[in-house]
Amino acid sequence: MLRNISKVVLQRAKFSTAAAPAPQTNPEILYTGLFINNEWLKSSDGKTFQTSNPANGKVIADIQQGNKSDIDQAVQAANDAFKLGSQWRRMDASQRGVLLNRLANLIERDAAYIASLETLDNGKPYQASYFHDVQGSIRSLRYYAGWADKNHGYTLPADGNYFAYTRPEPVGVCGQIIPWNFPLLMAAWKLGPALAAGCTLVLKPAEQTPLTALYVAQLVKEAGFPAGVVNVVPGFGDAGAALVAHPNVDKIAFTGSTEVGKLIQRGAADTMKRITLELGGKSPNIIFADADVAAAVDQAHHALFYNMGQCCTAGSRTFVEDKIYDQFVELAAARAQKRVVGDPFRADVDHGPQIDAEQQNKILGLIESGKRQGAKLQAGGSRAGDQGYFVQPTVFSEVNDDMDIARIEIFGPVQQVLRFSEVDEVIQRANNTEYGLAAAIYTKDLDRANYVIQSLRAGTVWVNDYNVFCNQVPFGGFKQSGLGRENGPYGIKNYIENKSVLVKLTAKNS
Repeated sequence: MLRNISKVVLQRAKFSTAAAPAPQTNPEILYTGLFINNEWLKSSDGKTFQTSNPANGKVIADIQQGNKSDIDQAVQAANDAFKLGSQWRRMDASQRGVLLNRLANLIERDAAYIASLETLDNGKPYQASYFHDVQGSIRSLRYYAGWADKNHGYTLPADGNYFAYTRPEPVGVCGQIIPWNFPLLMAAWKLGPALAAGCTLVLKPAEQTPLTALYVAQLVKEAGFPAGVVNVVPGFGDAGAALVAHPNVDKIAFTGSTEVGKLIQRGAADTMKRITLELGGKSPNIIFADADVAAAVDQAHHALFYNMGQCCTAGSRTFVEDKIYDQFVELAAARAQKRVVGDPFRADVDHGPQIDAEQQNKILGLIESGKRQGAKLQAGGSRAGDQGYFVQPTVFSEVNDDMDIARIEIFGPVQQVLRFSEVDEVIQRANNTEYGLAAAIYTKDLDRANYVIQSLRAGTVWVNDYNVFCNQVPFGGFKQSGLGRENGPYGIKNYIENKSVLVKLTAKNS
């Protein structure tokens, strides 16, 4: 039974290339400015920055570089749109859902162009951009469109002669800071619940990957959202810091590194902003000897190498029971060597470049540390090609817990295979990290699986699968992997303040 389930999972993980429209390998760049109050503007000081194609290092376009003054202007626009009596605040909740569905429809209309833009700017294979990022964004927006008119309060049996009830109200103006590894999808994860709740927002895309957020900004206007509800300001860390510190921003949502998340938490403290942080991970992927080994090898491969390892949830610590360890390592190395590295617009390529030279150099440096510290290199281990920021799919065996590659979030295509022999031993080792974003277990013994599930300190635990994300299911981390949850009903609660109302009731005079 479990063997058949594994086959279904593996088939589902493959791209249906026949269904994907042809990519636009040189998509026209239509929007490069600041999007404030439904208008395209230049930065206040005239500065621009370049966004580049990580597959070859060539400049794609010059982007207007937002600064503190531009953030101030965007925040003012968002505050104006949020005022009581504004078109947005007077709008029926169901109409907010209509607008979100309309935005999803526009993204679906332009799906091939948007996926091509994502691949050009980010480097991920076009098939992933189209099927995972674009289609996932459409589904997320439609999910939250359904939530727009379903946020309701409660009548409460308060002591005394009172009519007591709660009012769920939008938290206000939200700053949303988006990462470079899933630029479109993470924007959708934040836009959907914020807009469904009735908030307004200022979104800052990562400076490495601003293009899809800017295009979606134009679709927001086309969909009919009132001016000032959604504002997009590309820029660097100074723009993000200005957004975090701004006294008229009520909430910050951030996806990115734990290091930057700590800075955001400190920066938000002075104004007591609400914050949601989805941060780093060093996720354990635990494979017991009774698992379907071939299926586990393939799933562990996708758990680590998907998106070139640039995933917060990447199953980077692959714990394998010693009874099957040597077999697993041999199969894992062979599987990595079959991975097709190259131009991400090619249909046969499943492994594109890293995001930039800085990330490539960090990964190569950690690979070298693995070699120095005694891990055994089984596959890869070097740069791939002579242009762009490609790194070979790399597999290490004989990895110990104290090695740098086993402790540090590499955020790259480097699989570490660690050996274990006892259940309680691997649980202790799996939890011995500052992170707690995700984990996985591969076994046919459901009693053992349930025991391990209860013992792991992670926000998501997969059993006999990996990287399954559903709009209905909350996602977030324990420990230094973050605060709060995205997706599902938990996601929209991040953007709601609950107001309690008590109305004194008096007897009518006779």
